[in-house]
Amino acid sequence: MAAPGPRPASAAPTATQAAARLAAEPADHRFKGLPPDAARGTTLGELAAERRSLFTGGFTTPVLALSAERLEHNLAALADYTARHGLAFAPHGKTSMAPQLFARQLERGAWGITLAVPHQVRVARAFGVPRIFLANELVDPAALRWLAAELDADPGFRFICYADSPDGVALMDRALREAGARRRVDVVVELGAGEGARTGARTEAECAAVADAVAATGTLRLVGVAGYEGEVPGAGFEAVRSWLGRLTGLAAAFDAAGRFAGLDEIVVSAGGSAWFDAVADAFAALPALSAPTLKLLRSGAYVSHDDGHYRHLTPFNRHPDEGGLRAAFTLWAQVVSRPEPGQAFVNAGKRDAAHDLALPEPHTVRGLDGTERSAAGITVTSLSDQHAWLRVDEGVALRTGEWVGFGMSHPCTIFDKWQVIPEVDENGTVVDLIRTFF
Repeated sequence: MAAPGPRPASAAPTATQAAARLAAEPADHRFKGLPPDAARGTTLGELAAERRSLFTGGFTTPVLALSAERLEHNLAALADYTARHGLAFAPHGKTSMAPQLFARQLERGAWGITLAVPHQVRVARAFGVPRIFLANELVDPAALRWLAAELDADPGFRFICYADSPDGVALMDRALREAGARRRVDVVVELGAGEGARTGARTEAECAAVADAVAATGTLRLVGVAGYEGEVPGAGFEAVRSWLGRLTGLAAAFDAAGRFAGLDEIVVSAGGSAWFDAVADAFAALPALSAPTLKLLRSGAYVSHDDGHYRHLTPFNRHPDEGGLRAAFTLWAQVVSRPEPGQAFVNAGKRDAAHDLALPEPHTVRGLDGTERSAAGITVTSLSDQHAWLRVDEGVALRTGEWVGFGMSHPCTIFDKWQVIPEVDENGTVVDLIRTFF
């Protein structure tokens, strides 16, 4: 089994230095939750350096908090897991779209960052990410013109994207030729997860047709195969394992047919946050190919984990001896109304809380005196734009003005509702401010 490819020594410092620029951004009215009493001209870096309390330091509700300790735990957990299983790691950056977190992932040994659309690639490049895996087809001429210029300008920039049809390949080729691209764009053939799944060629024969189309161009280079096992219909462990067997079999068949001749490295990639154990098993069983294999995992939600959907799905539930993840987000909102017995409203709603997979779950109440207690007996029943509707069981104390802490499902839609997220230590002290770009 080939070890993950080495990361350039300059990659993490470059991304880290670029992300540090965000400290100079003004901490002003654009960012919800930040203290309105911050002096005019105060920057995000200066505000973070003040080490204010999230609860008594002037932050306003609603405010989303990211646990510093839990974040570091999660970053270490996947870095350790991938190293132990001989996997290269390109965490999916669309989860956070936070250059500061990209830098921390690279510092922990990530091969690069996975992204989903051209805008996200531009953000990552603006903040020094040296290797990008675009887990999507790319056929937009404007985006391909930009990519061609970016590749030409930086010989050290590595970019890989999906291709799943001869038509898509033809569109890429035409746009790159018209752009005068001097470097070929590396592509992997995407094997779809089955009938009714998302993108990807459905059969091995269709994958071969895509590979033939790539080989016929002068602008693209076939470097491997990839896909996303989370889209396998009726996904269960056996169905996922079977599809992963098809993916590794496709890599071996392409290699035997000479499709990877002349490559220094063959890319085989899969992996979300629900089945990375199955990916590790399948990639470990991949036979030796004609060149070293970059076995690239792309999990993203792990960085913050969650209190619902991914808490139930994580492979660490099946392998507790391998580690674990911890939910790192708490949304704090304030009780603003108790209009009827058994009913309360807090000042956070659909614009603040992820709700696409499940409603937020109250877990803590912070009293007016600063003491905290369990939120047992309090349930979110629905969300309006700016309010959560709470049912309060008989006998449960909840007063106007108290803060309620909520856990949520789906890291991707938690992050994307907040442009600046306070990172807090276990005492509630704000130690950093995380900037996102959605």
